[in-house]
Amino acid sequence: MLIGVTMGDPNGIGPEIILNSFQKGEVRKDLVVIGDYQVMDFCNRLLQYQVPLNRIVDLDQKEEGKLNVFDLGLLGEKDIEIGKVSSKAGFAAKKYVEYAVSMALDGKISALVTLPVNKKAVRLTDPHFTGHTEFIAQLCSQSSYAMMLVSEKLTVAHVTTHIPLSQVAKSIDQGRIVEVINLAGEAIQMLLGRKPKIAVSGLNPHAGEDGAFGREEIEEIAPAVKEARNQGWEVEGPLSPDTVFLKAYRGEYDVVVAMYHDQGHIPVKLLDFEGGVNVTLGLKVVRTSVDHGTAFDIAYKGVANTKSFVQAFSVAEKLSKQKGRAQDR
Repeated sequence: MLIGVTMGDPNGIGPEIILNSFQKGEVRKDLVVIGDYQVMDFCNRLLQYQVPLNRIVDLDQKEEGKLNVFDLGLLGEKDIEIGKVSSKAGFAAKKYVEYAVSMALDGKISALVTLPVNKKAVRLTDPHFTGHTEFIAQLCSQSSYAMMLVSEKLTVAHVTTHIPLSQVAKSIDQGRIVEVINLAGEAIQMLLGRKPKIAVSGLNPHAGEDGAFGREEIEEIAPAVKEARNQGWEVEGPLSPDTVFLKAYRGEYDVVVAMYHDQGHIPVKLLDFEGGVNVTLGLKVVRTSVDHGTAFDIAYKGVANTKSFVQAFSVAEKLSKQKGRAQDR
């Protein structure tokens, strides 16, 4: 089982996170980095990690005990601008993802772990770029997918993600909520080995309070919960957003289905900022990601925390193993 890791924005903390975690033995060594060899080599020398690197342009060239870097040859050492937004870096970071997804679709790697790109940098050459999740789904030619944040303290799946808050209410519909409940339930079931307890958050304060603060709970969310329950899921909702995450944190639920980006992200990042993992549900490929950004302010200083990457790698391994077993049945 070979895990592919995209290097992320070359001016950010991606390269050092890979090198540091590899050096400390925090991740299994049978992985391949998709990126630029010169960038990885520069970071390795600058921070004196002394990780043995192996430049490859074909997976047959992999060597055991070394950090194998699939070199796309997009950037050289002279192109690195530590901690800066760069069109070259943004373009390269997007290309790493594009190539890695093609490898996963071709079965050359069993799972994909992505390190952070800088959206502003990517948009300098692709103004329509909204994020990793949407881009990877597009590459997979899939429209049915969802984002889920997994941590040891709280797990949250999202009905909507990268859209303005003004558009959230009109995007909440029964079909989409049922879809996310199904995607989240299936993924958590693979991770836990049992059917999960699912909570569905309301959209409005106090889950609408019987329509006093909005009707989305009555017209869309409650019918979706009923439908999912009829499909066999152990699911409750709509529950008040101001208490549902606390209940899940205390162990009453395995996953919360949140209605929008910040409703789900804020509690996860508050409870486990360094350990959260972003999982894209419903794709043809297994994809996980760190739940943090490029951290330009600390890039190439050797202080970036590796916990989220290590967790993302572990979750990718678990999901790819379960997916492989399911396909063998």
